[in-house]
Amino acid sequence: MDLLSKLLAEKDWLMADGATGTNLFNRGLEAGEAPELWNVDQPAKIKALYQDAVDSGSDIFLTNSFGGTAARLKLHNAQDRVRELNKVAAALGREVADKAGRPVVVAGSVGPTGEIFEPLGPLSHAEAVEMFEEQGAALMEGGADVLWLETISAPEEYKAAAEAFANINAPWVGTMSFDTAGRTMMGMTSTSMVEMAQGLDNRPLGFGANCGVGASDLLRTIRGFKAANPEIPIVAKGNAGIPKFVHGHIHYDGTPELMGKYAVMVRNSGAKIIGGCCGTMPEHLVAMRKALEETPMGAAPTDEEITSVLGGFSSKSDGTGDEPAPVRIRRRRK
Repeated sequence: MDLLSKLLAEKDWLMADGATGTNLFNRGLEAGEAPELWNVDQPAKIKALYQDAVDSGSDIFLTNSFGGTAARLKLHNAQDRVRELNKVAAALGREVADKAGRPVVVAGSVGPTGEIFEPLGPLSHAEAVEMFEEQGAALMEGGADVLWLETISAPEEYKAAAEAFANINAPWVGTMSFDTAGRTMMGMTSTSMVEMAQGLDNRPLGFGANCGVGASDLLRTIRGFKAANPEIPIVAKGNAGIPKFVHGHIHYDGTPELMGKYAVMVRNSGAKIIGGCCGTMPEHLVAMRKALEETPMGAAPTDEEITSVLGGFSSKSDGTGDEPAPVRIRRRRK
Protein backbone atom coordinates (compact mmCIF):
# COMPACT_ATOMS: atom_id res chain seq x y z
CA MET A 1 0.00 0.00 0.00
CA ASP A 2 1.26 3.49 -0.83
CA LEU A 3 1.98 5.77 2.11
CA LEU A 4 -0.94 8.14 1.54
CA SER A 5 -3.47 5.29 1.42
CA LYS A 6 -1.95 3.85 4.59
CA LEU A 7 -2.26 7.16 6.46
CA LEU A 8 -5.80 7.74 5.18
CA ALA A 9 -6.78 4.34 6.55
CA GLU A 10 -5.20 5.03 9.93
CA LYS A 11 -6.22 8.65 10.65
CA ASP A 12 -9.44 10.63 10.81
CA TRP A 13 -7.81 13.52 8.95
CA LEU A 14 -4.48 14.51 7.46
CA MET A 15 -2.96 17.96 7.24
CA ALA A 16 -1.38 19.09 3.99
CA ASP A 17 0.95 22.07 3.51
CA GLY A 18 0.43 25.71 2.62
CA ALA A 19 1.45 27.95 -0.27
CA THR A 20 4.47 27.34 -2.46
CA GLY A 21 4.60 30.59 -4.41
CA THR A 22 3.89 32.88 -1.45
CA ASN A 23 6.59 31.29 0.66
CA LEU A 24 9.15 31.39 -2.16
CA PHE A 25 8.42 35.06 -2.89
CA ASN A 26 9.18 35.72 0.75
CA ARG A 27 12.52 33.98 0.19
CA GLY A 28 13.45 36.21 -2.74
CA LEU A 29 11.77 34.73 -5.80
CA GLU A 30 11.14 37.48 -8.34
CA ALA A 31 7.89 37.96 -10.26
CA GLY A 32 8.13 36.19 -13.60
CA GLU A 33 10.90 33.88 -12.42
CA ALA A 34 10.25 30.13 -12.71
CA PRO A 35 10.18 28.61 -9.19
CA GLU A 36 11.11 25.23 -10.64
CA LEU A 37 14.58 26.54 -11.59
CA TRP A 38 15.25 27.04 -7.89
CA ASN A 39 15.25 23.26 -7.43
CA VAL A 40 18.69 23.33 -9.04
CA ASP A 41 19.79 26.92 -8.45
CA GLN A 42 18.59 27.36 -4.84
CA PRO A 43 18.14 23.86 -3.39
CA ALA A 44 18.71 24.98 0.21
CA LYS A 45 15.73 27.35 -0.03
CA ILE A 46 13.52 24.60 -1.47
CA LYS A 47 14.51 22.22 1.33
CA ALA A 48 13.74 24.98 3.84
CA LEU A 49 10.29 25.38 2.25
CA TYR A 50 9.62 21.67 2.71
CA GLN A 51 11.08 21.65 6.22
CA ASP A 52 8.76 24.49 7.27
CA ALA A 53 5.77 22.35 6.32
CA VAL A 54 7.08 19.36 8.27
CA ASP A 55 7.95 21.47 11.31
CA SER A 56 4.48 23.04 11.20
CA GLY A 57 2.80 19.65 11.47
CA SER A 58 1.97 18.78 7.88
CA ASP A 59 1.43 15.11 7.07
CA ILE A 60 1.77 15.92 3.35
CA PHE A 61 3.79 18.52 1.50
CA LEU A 62 3.82 19.35 -2.20
CA THR A 63 6.97 19.60 -4.27
CA ASN A 64 8.12 22.77 -6.03
CA SER A 65 6.99 21.56 -9.44
CA PHE A 66 3.61 23.22 -10.06
CA GLY A 67 4.74 24.62 -13.42
CA GLY A 68 6.86 21.61 -14.32
CA THR A 69 5.23 20.49 -17.56
CA ALA A 70 7.01 21.14 -20.84
CA ALA A 71 4.27 23.62 -21.78
CA ARG A 72 4.92 25.80 -18.72
CA LEU A 73 8.69 25.45 -18.70
CA LYS A 74 8.75 26.49 -22.35
CA LEU A 75 7.89 30.01 -21.16
CA HIS A 76 11.35 30.05 -19.56
CA ASN A 77 13.15 28.20 -22.37
CA ALA A 78 13.46 25.18 -20.07
CA GLN A 79 11.18 22.71 -21.85
CA ASP A 80 14.10 20.31 -22.25
CA ARG A 81 14.68 20.21 -18.48
CA VAL A 82 11.41 18.57 -17.41
CA ARG A 83 13.02 15.39 -16.08
CA GLU A 84 15.88 17.20 -14.37
CA LEU A 85 13.83 19.85 -12.57
CA ASN A 86 11.01 17.57 -11.46
CA LYS A 87 13.29 14.76 -10.35
CA VAL A 88 15.29 17.17 -8.18
CA ALA A 89 12.10 18.72 -6.77
CA ALA A 90 11.01 15.31 -5.49
CA ALA A 91 14.49 14.19 -4.41
CA LEU A 92 14.87 17.26 -2.17
CA GLY A 93 11.47 16.47 -0.69
CA ARG A 94 12.38 12.85 -0.14
CA GLU A 95 15.46 13.93 1.79
CA VAL A 96 13.42 16.15 4.10
CA ALA A 97 10.60 13.63 4.61
CA ASP A 98 12.95 10.76 5.41
CA LYS A 99 14.46 12.77 8.27
CA ALA A 100 11.11 13.79 9.76
CA GLY A 101 10.94 11.04 12.37
CA ARG A 102 7.34 10.28 11.37
CA PRO A 103 5.55 9.34 8.14
CA VAL A 104 5.33 12.36 5.83
CA VAL A 105 3.98 12.10 2.29
CA VAL A 106 5.98 13.72 -0.53
CA ALA A 107 3.37 14.78 -3.09
CA GLY A 108 4.62 15.62 -6.56
CA SER A 109 2.80 18.81 -7.55
CA VAL A 110 1.45 18.88 -11.11
CA GLY A 111 -0.28 22.08 -12.22
CA PRO A 112 -2.24 22.92 -15.37
CA THR A 113 -0.48 23.10 -18.72
CA GLY A 114 -1.85 26.59 -19.36
CA GLU A 115 -3.10 25.45 -22.76
CA ILE A 116 -6.68 25.18 -24.06
CA PHE A 117 -7.82 21.80 -25.37
CA GLU A 118 -9.10 21.09 -28.86
CA PRO A 119 -11.32 22.15 -30.56
CA LEU A 120 -11.19 25.56 -28.83
CA GLY A 121 -7.41 25.53 -28.49
CA PRO A 122 -4.28 23.81 -29.81
CA LEU A 123 -3.74 21.11 -27.15
CA SER A 124 -4.71 17.55 -28.07
CA HIS A 125 -5.55 14.86 -25.53
CA ALA A 126 -2.53 12.81 -26.61
CA GLU A 127 -0.17 15.77 -26.17
CA ALA A 128 -1.52 16.49 -22.70
CA VAL A 129 -1.16 12.86 -21.66
CA GLU A 130 2.43 12.85 -22.92
CA MET A 131 3.31 16.00 -20.95
CA PHE A 132 1.72 14.79 -17.73
CA GLU A 133 3.36 11.39 -18.10
CA GLU A 134 6.78 12.98 -18.62
CA GLN A 135 6.46 15.16 -15.54
CA GLY A 136 4.86 12.48 -13.38
CA ALA A 137 7.51 9.89 -14.21
CA ALA A 138 10.28 12.31 -13.23
CA LEU A 139 8.60 13.13 -9.92
CA MET A 140 8.17 9.45 -9.07
CA GLU A 141 11.77 8.77 -10.10
CA GLY A 142 12.89 11.48 -7.69
CA GLY A 143 11.07 9.85 -4.79
CA ALA A 144 7.52 11.26 -4.66
CA ASP A 145 5.04 9.03 -2.84
CA VAL A 146 2.08 10.29 -4.83
CA LEU A 147 1.34 12.74 -7.66
CA TRP A 148 -0.80 15.75 -6.80
CA LEU A 149 -2.73 17.38 -9.64
CA GLU A 150 -3.92 20.85 -8.58
CA THR A 151 -5.63 24.07 -9.68
CA ILE A 152 -7.27 22.40 -12.68
CA SER A 153 -10.23 24.05 -14.41
CA ALA A 154 -11.01 21.82 -17.41
CA PRO A 155 -12.34 18.25 -17.12
CA GLU A 156 -10.36 17.32 -20.24
CA GLU A 157 -7.13 18.19 -18.45
CA TYR A 158 -8.11 16.24 -15.33
CA LYS A 159 -8.91 13.16 -17.42
CA ALA A 160 -5.67 13.43 -19.41
CA ALA A 161 -3.66 13.52 -16.19
CA ALA A 162 -5.53 10.51 -14.83
CA GLU A 163 -4.63 8.55 -17.97
CA ALA A 164 -1.00 9.65 -17.82
CA PHE A 165 -0.65 8.64 -14.18
CA ALA A 166 -2.17 5.25 -14.94
CA ASN A 167 0.43 4.75 -17.68
CA ILE A 168 3.22 5.09 -15.11
CA ASN A 169 1.36 3.26 -12.34
CA ALA A 170 1.50 6.26 -9.99
CA PRO A 171 -1.02 6.89 -7.17
CA TRP A 172 -2.48 10.35 -7.38
CA VAL A 173 -4.72 13.06 -5.91
CA GLY A 174 -6.49 15.67 -7.99
CA THR A 175 -8.03 19.03 -7.10
CA MET A 176 -9.72 21.72 -9.15
CA SER A 177 -10.11 25.46 -8.55
CA PHE A 178 -13.69 26.67 -8.14
CA ASP A 179 -13.28 30.39 -8.66
CA THR A 180 -16.18 31.40 -10.91
CA ALA A 181 -19.48 31.69 -9.00
CA GLY A 182 -18.90 28.29 -7.38
CA ARG A 183 -17.67 26.65 -10.58
CA THR A 184 -14.31 26.15 -12.23
CA MET A 185 -13.37 28.57 -14.98
CA MET A 186 -14.51 25.94 -17.51
CA GLY A 187 -17.88 25.49 -15.82
CA MET A 188 -17.43 22.38 -13.67
CA THR A 189 -19.65 22.19 -10.59
CA SER A 190 -18.84 20.38 -7.35
CA THR A 191 -21.37 17.68 -8.23
CA SER A 192 -19.99 17.15 -11.71
CA MET A 193 -16.48 16.83 -10.31
CA VAL A 194 -17.58 14.04 -7.98
CA GLU A 195 -19.18 12.23 -10.92
CA MET A 196 -16.07 12.67 -13.05
CA ALA A 197 -13.56 11.59 -10.41
CA GLN A 198 -15.53 8.50 -9.45
CA GLY A 199 -16.17 7.57 -13.07
CA LEU A 200 -12.50 7.46 -14.05
CA ASP A 201 -10.85 4.12 -14.79
CA ASN A 202 -7.92 5.41 -12.73
CA ARG A 203 -9.59 6.95 -9.71
CA PRO A 204 -7.64 9.39 -7.54
CA LEU A 205 -6.91 8.53 -3.91
CA GLY A 206 -8.45 11.87 -3.02
CA PHE A 207 -10.19 14.68 -4.89
CA GLY A 208 -11.28 18.17 -4.00
CA ALA A 209 -10.71 21.89 -4.29
CA ASN A 210 -7.77 24.24 -3.90
CA CYS A 211 -7.15 27.95 -4.36
CA GLY A 212 -10.30 29.67 -5.67
CA VAL A 213 -11.57 32.92 -4.19
CA GLY A 214 -11.49 32.53 -0.43
CA ALA A 215 -12.10 30.16 2.46
CA SER A 216 -15.86 30.85 2.58
CA ASP A 217 -16.38 29.92 -1.07
CA LEU A 218 -14.21 26.83 -0.72
CA LEU A 219 -16.26 25.62 2.24
CA ARG A 220 -19.40 25.89 0.17
CA THR A 221 -17.75 23.78 -2.55
CA ILE A 222 -16.69 21.14 -0.01
CA ARG A 223 -20.28 20.88 1.20
CA GLY A 224 -21.30 20.38 -2.43
CA PHE A 225 -18.87 17.48 -2.70
CA LYS A 226 -20.17 15.94 0.52
CA ALA A 227 -23.79 16.24 -0.60
CA ALA A 228 -22.96 14.03 -3.59
CA ASN A 229 -21.91 11.20 -1.21
CA PRO A 230 -18.41 10.61 -2.66
CA GLU A 231 -16.61 7.33 -2.04
CA ILE A 232 -13.23 9.06 -2.34
CA PRO A 233 -11.71 11.22 0.44
CA ILE A 234 -12.22 14.98 0.01
CA VAL A 235 -9.30 17.43 -0.14
CA ALA A 236 -9.60 21.10 0.89
CA LYS A 237 -6.76 23.59 0.37
CA GLY A 238 -8.16 27.09 0.73
CA ASN A 239 -6.43 30.44 0.42
CA ALA A 240 -5.45 32.34 3.57
CA GLY A 241 -8.08 35.01 3.15
CA ILE A 242 -8.49 37.46 0.27
CA PRO A 243 -5.56 38.93 -1.67
CA LYS A 244 -4.84 42.64 -1.26
CA PHE A 245 -2.27 44.73 -3.12
CA VAL A 246 -0.13 46.50 -0.51
CA HIS A 247 3.06 48.46 -1.28
CA GLY A 248 3.59 46.68 -4.58
CA HIS A 249 3.06 43.16 -3.26
CA ILE A 250 0.14 40.76 -2.86
CA HIS A 251 -0.82 40.05 0.75
CA TYR A 252 -3.53 37.74 2.09
CA ASP A 253 -5.61 38.94 5.02
CA GLY A 254 -6.25 35.58 6.68
CA THR A 255 -4.76 35.38 10.17
CA PRO A 256 -3.51 32.14 11.78
CA GLU A 257 -6.53 32.23 14.10
CA LEU A 258 -8.89 32.53 11.13
CA MET A 259 -7.19 29.64 9.30
CA GLY A 260 -7.50 27.51 12.43
CA LYS A 261 -11.25 28.10 12.38
CA TYR A 262 -11.35 27.36 8.64
CA ALA A 263 -9.57 24.05 9.20
CA VAL A 264 -12.11 22.89 11.77
CA MET A 265 -15.08 24.05 9.70
CA VAL A 266 -13.85 22.34 6.55
CA ARG A 267 -13.16 19.11 8.48
CA ASN A 268 -16.68 19.25 9.89
CA SER A 269 -17.97 19.78 6.34
CA GLY A 270 -16.47 16.48 5.17
CA ALA A 271 -12.84 17.08 4.16
CA LYS A 272 -10.28 14.48 5.21
CA ILE A 273 -7.14 16.13 3.79
CA ILE A 274 -6.90 19.75 4.91
CA GLY A 275 -4.32 22.35 3.96
CA GLY A 276 -3.89 25.87 2.69
CA CYS A 277 -3.13 27.45 -0.66
CA CYS A 278 -2.18 31.02 -1.60
CA GLY A 279 -0.96 33.09 1.33
CA THR A 280 -0.76 30.17 3.77
CA MET A 281 2.44 30.45 5.81
CA PRO A 282 3.98 28.19 8.49
CA GLU A 283 2.27 30.16 11.26
CA HIS A 284 -1.08 29.43 9.63
CA LEU A 285 -0.29 25.72 9.48
CA VAL A 286 0.69 25.62 13.15
CA ALA A 287 -2.63 27.20 14.11
CA MET A 288 -4.54 24.82 11.83
CA ARG A 289 -2.87 21.76 13.33
CA LYS A 290 -3.56 22.95 16.87
CA ALA A 291 -7.20 23.69 16.11
CA LEU A 292 -7.77 20.31 14.43
CA GLU A 293 -6.19 18.43 17.32
CA GLU A 294 -7.95 20.35 20.08
CA THR A 295 -11.45 20.86 18.62
CA PRO A 296 -13.88 17.92 18.70
CA MET A 297 -15.74 16.93 15.56
CA GLY A 298 -18.95 18.90 15.15
CA ALA A 299 -21.79 19.53 12.75
CA ALA A 300 -21.19 21.02 9.30
CA PRO A 301 -21.43 24.82 9.46
CA THR A 302 -24.38 26.67 7.98
CA ASP A 303 -24.01 29.53 5.49
CA GLU A 304 -24.60 31.99 8.33
CA GLU A 305 -21.90 30.39 10.48
CA ILE A 306 -19.41 30.40 7.59
CA THR A 307 -19.94 34.05 6.73
CA SER A 308 -19.93 35.20 10.36
CA VAL A 309 -16.54 33.58 10.96
CA LEU A 310 -14.74 33.64 7.59
CA GLY A 311 -16.48 36.47 5.73
CA GLY A 312 -19.03 36.69 2.96
CA PHE A 313 -19.27 34.64 -0.21
CA SER A 314 -18.01 36.16 -3.45
CA SER A 315 -21.24 35.33 -5.30
CA LYS A 316 -24.81 34.33 -4.57
CA SER A 317 -24.41 31.11 -6.55
CA ASP A 318 -22.77 28.08 -4.95
CA GLY A 319 -22.23 26.48 -8.35
CA THR A 320 -24.81 23.75 -7.92
CA GLY A 321 -27.58 25.31 -10.00
CA ASP A 322 -28.17 25.47 -13.74
CA GLU A 323 -27.28 29.12 -14.28
CA PRO A 324 -24.27 29.72 -16.55
CA ALA A 325 -21.05 30.81 -14.88
CA PRO A 326 -19.24 33.99 -15.93
CA VAL A 327 -15.86 33.60 -17.58
CA ARG A 328 -12.69 34.40 -15.62
CA ILE A 329 -9.13 34.85 -16.80
CA ARG A 330 -6.81 31.91 -16.15
CA ARG A 331 -4.12 32.56 -13.52
CA ARG A 332 -0.59 31.24 -13.73
CA ARG A 333 0.17 29.71 -10.35
CA LYS A 334 -0.56 29.79 -6.65
